[in-house]
Amino acid sequence: MGCAPSIHVSQSGVIYCRDSDESNSPHQTTTISQGTAATLHGLFIKTDAAETIPSVITYQSRHSRNNSYRDRKENSGGHIRIEAETQTSHTSVKVSATEECVGPMRLTQEPIQVLLVFAKEDSQSDAFWWACDRAGFRCNIARTPESAVECFLDKHHEIIVIDGRHSRYFEPEAVCRLIRATKPSDNTVILAVVPQKPPDQEEPSVLPLLCAGFSRRFAENSSVSACYNELIQIEHGEVRCQFKLRACNSVFTALEHCQEAVEITSEDHIIQYVNPAFERMMGYHKGELIGKELTELPKSDKNRADLLDTINTCIKKGKEWQGIYYARKKSGDSIQQHVKITPVIGQGGKIRHFVAIKRPHIDNNNQVKCHSLRHRDRRKDSIDARSLSSRGSDAPSLQNRRYSSVARIHSMTIEAPITKVINIINAAQESSPVTVAEALDRVLEILRTTELYSPQLASKEDDPHTNDLVGGLMSDGLRRLSGNEYVFSKNMSQSQLAIPVTLNDVPPSIAEMLNDEECWEFNILELEAATHKRPLTYLGLKIFTSFGVCEFLNCSEALLRSWLQLIEASYHSSNSYHNSTHAADVLHATAYFLRKERVKSSLDQLDEVAALIAATVHDVDHPGRTNSFLCNAGSELAILYNDTAVLESHHAALAFQLTVRDSKSNIFKNIDRSAFRTLRQAIIDMVLATEMTRHFEHVSKFVNSINKPMAAIEETSTSSMNSDCEGQANIRNSPENRLLIKRMLIKCADVANPCRPLELCIEWAGRISEEYFAQTDEEKRQGLPVVMPVFDRNTCSVPKSQISFIDYFITDMFDAWDAFASLPGLMEHLSENYKYWKNLDEMKCKSLRPPPPS
Repeated sequence: MGCAPSIHVSQSGVIYCRDSDESNSPHQTTTISQGTAATLHGLFIKTDAAETIPSVITYQSRHSRNNSYRDRKENSGGHIRIEAETQTSHTSVKVSATEECVGPMRLTQEPIQVLLVFAKEDSQSDAFWWACDRAGFRCNIARTPESAVECFLDKHHEIIVIDGRHSRYFEPEAVCRLIRATKPSDNTVILAVVPQKPPDQEEPSVLPLLCAGFSRRFAENSSVSACYNELIQIEHGEVRCQFKLRACNSVFTALEHCQEAVEITSEDHIIQYVNPAFERMMGYHKGELIGKELTELPKSDKNRADLLDTINTCIKKGKEWQGIYYARKKSGDSIQQHVKITPVIGQGGKIRHFVAIKRPHIDNNNQVKCHSLRHRDRRKDSIDARSLSSRGSDAPSLQNRRYSSVARIHSMTIEAPITKVINIINAAQESSPVTVAEALDRVLEILRTTELYSPQLASKEDDPHTNDLVGGLMSDGLRRLSGNEYVFSKNMSQSQLAIPVTLNDVPPSIAEMLNDEECWEFNILELEAATHKRPLTYLGLKIFTSFGVCEFLNCSEALLRSWLQLIEASYHSSNSYHNSTHAADVLHATAYFLRKERVKSSLDQLDEVAALIAATVHDVDHPGRTNSFLCNAGSELAILYNDTAVLESHHAALAFQLTVRDSKSNIFKNIDRSAFRTLRQAIIDMVLATEMTRHFEHVSKFVNSINKPMAAIEETSTSSMNSDCEGQANIRNSPENRLLIKRMLIKCADVANPCRPLELCIEWAGRISEEYFAQTDEEKRQGLPVVMPVFDRNTCSVPKSQISFIDYFITDMFDAWDAFASLPGLMEHLSENYKYWKNLDEMKCKSLRPPPPS
């Protein structure tokens, strides 16, 4: 049995009809006569408030999922006939709550509610009605200003549409002001429907409407599609913005009740907000502070003279500052505070606010020390190599793993003659006269900047897996066989662009995944599946935006998006490993490393932008074959690049060719020539650094030029802590060493798979093995030299290959990188993954996973 709509009549004569979701009746009609009282389903209804048609205040509500309503009014004598007709709709959109994010805060938005304020029904009101139905919005109609306000206070609609075409019924501006006078209207979008002007008449100003409280206007158009488009634009624009603004009230409530003092200033250091805890701590009322510059407030004379300059220099670079600071209270007393100041990046990638969190600090020694010096003390204590030997037998932990990484720097013996020479000279310096020690310093400087780092591989001859990896990855191939040529088909790099992502949004499921992008455990393979093998564009947009790349390059987000899509389309999705997912994975690792404090303090923004771009393009158009294969096959690329760094040279060259070919995707077109040349050189250098033939050279230089000198300063210096910090900064920030840091960064990002969580490590191991298997198959088919014979899909032990790769290429490199960047989580993953492969090898298992129990 169907249920009739519920009807409520207010004292003002408002008739409110709501359909029931359970209603099965296609037509239900209720007739009410003026001047009588009626009982409807037990509800007493009095209608003598209405004398004429315009004074009858009615509004209707409908659920778009099931039913649609239309009111028809007839004035017969002194009686009013109100017919509420309910029709079941089969075309309505099913509406459910949607999720929005404001920073890390996740919100649920209920279906949009729309209030139509039209004195009489016509084609325009019908068009908006059916537009709401199509969009899945809930809709109400009010006929008078009073009923509009009553309905709005009951429902709190997100959108209100007011008919401004016929002033004889009501003044639209007056209706808008009535609604704006209510508190819930702060976050409501109000639309004025204005008459269509003839072409020969001048367009009237919109200012009167804006002054009255309208958000925007809509020129009369009874097309349902036009009304639908207008509502959808409002939903995706103002409504979503207002919804997020409403959520900010909860954030401010949290700040108001926070026990720590919070101060928010503009980029010009004008105070914009202080919370009650700040007022209590400092003795000021917020009205005395808001709008003032920080420089106007009295300062304590207990701080170091240069402390403010130090703080400003740090935060203006976008870096967080944390330390001890003396502030002067309103009473004139000084208070020692522990202060953390965080720059907040806003529109255009620029710093828009500074958030300072302050709490009282009790220091028994009554000394002011900056955070960086206290941090340095902890590092000095933690990496005393002379006490590390006693820790060797302790159970491993994340921190002990960190200690051992630094200790091993001193005993690291990468098999290259130049490394042995440097170690001998370092030992000789300790017992040499000053003049000899200074001369040896100059010798070391020459050795560290000259190409003398060729590794010796003889000690690995007893390990065929290592030999094959070294031969396949670190050489340019055997002599080519006559008559064998391997030429890539021209269409290999011409894969079709994916469907462009909507400029306004990223799909919610993908956006939710990207919320975890800053975590090392971020699952790039889930993003690959969700984006249909196009993760690079989505992740690239997120990471490039967070690093202010568009601002640095002076390009739009749309231009960046076009470039990312172009680059991603130039990766081969048919490759099991060297595809755009690998590029996205390397980009993720690069961004993670760039956010580490010591890396961040060593590089400037140009270095960061270069690193992100280099990571994105470092394997573009990779054919899924090694350099050795291309040289042996006599490929066009090998001939073009003289068998030297073939693929890496191709990746760098093609990346710039693709970028500058079309202005619609040229992200470099708006920067000056000098900046472009510097940026281009940095990108090329980092891409070429991923070539494995110079692997040991890059690692050796990094260890001997950065790790060891910095560790020596921390261990043996007897000078002041300030000079220690300055000495380390000088080492890190020299142009030569910044180059080494960038090379090491992208090298580690490129081969970070063994340091990923186990399941990701296993998946990547399977993918690279499959690519090597396919190369071996093709080498056999074409009669080419088999570069890596152990990678035969019928006999290869994947665990052995992973153990050899980690032992020979990964462990020393990541020990060095961990000693510099502090990456205990990665080193723990590396240790666990190594144990996993060792266990499989001991079980004589050749596959990725152990066999199922019998």
